[in-house]
Amino acid sequence: MEGLAIAFMVPAVVFMTLVAPIWIFMHYRSKQRSDAALSETERTEMRELEHRATGMLKRIETLESILDAQTPGWRQRSGDL
Repeated sequence: MEGLAIAFMVPAVVFMTLVAPIWIFMHYRSKQRSDAALSETERTEMRELEHRATGMLKRIETLESILDAQTPGWRQRSGDL
């Protein structure tokens, strides 16, 4: 029984000491490279999209507050939220 436990421990120790650190390092290195792969134009477009999305979110919140004030219970009737 003790030999069986050792047979499972050796691969686990090898994996944790050799394979896992290399795996983690390679994963984050590839993430860093993919993030750096965006051109300045793409970064600008992403910032513009984020700005537009924030503006749309504010508009939606404003419209919902108007509906809440004018028509209480509209959310339940519409089946949303």
